[in-house]
Amino acid sequence: MIISNKIFGFLKKLKANNNREWFSKNKSTFKLYEADIKNFGEELKIRLNKCDSIDRFKLFRIYRDVRFSKNKTPFKTHFGLTWHRLKPQNRGGYYLHIAPGNNFLACGFWDPNPKDLKRIRQEFSYDAQEFKNIINHSSFKSVWGEIRGNELKTAPRGIDKNHPEIELIRKKQFIFSIEFSNKEVCNKEFIDKVENAFNKARPYLDYMSELLTTDDNGESIL
Repeated sequence: MIISNKIFGFLKKLKANNNREWFSKNKSTFKLYEADIKNFGEELKIRLNKCDSIDRFKLFRIYRDVRFSKNKTPFKTHFGLTWHRLKPQNRGGYYLHIAPGNNFLACGFWDPNPKDLKRIRQEFSYDAQEFKNIINHSSFKSVWGEIRGNELKTAPRGIDKNHPEIELIRKKQFIFSIEFSNKEVCNKEFIDKVENAFNKARPYLDYMSELLTTDDNGESIL
């Protein structure tokens, strides 16, 4: 399963001609590339389901929602793919972003709801060692690197600003990502690299899944 490097050429042209008239004239070409990306996503879903429980694969629409945006260009200039884990027992998910010079994988929790965020912070305030052991393990860290995401400038309400785990507790997002060049994306081994990276993320996602499906006494809430 190979992603054609011509996709990047098309996306560059779309960025330079981001209007409905140009897109209409080139929609048949877009549909060909869209089909290739969908095939990549479906193949990866099959692979991931050998070791994980993937509910569905989604390719985000190329059309932008401009209703509340100052940027009124009608089309996205990238492909966004996501693989959703089977809820409620499996939490978190996987994402692939394809754009000229801005290709990356991501996994984790982009926008935890208030209830989930409270539970995560509660757990980290009690004991964050298991979480740190997982994300600092060589098999994970050598692939995914450091945790990323927005965070509070100070301690959340009710938490001592001098808490030893305050750096984790202040976080509002729990994301890991990996960047790839255009050349790497078009390599025949790219799908293998993506599969391997997502499989390496499993201990992290499984830990967070267990955390978010139990109460502070460790009892299941499912």
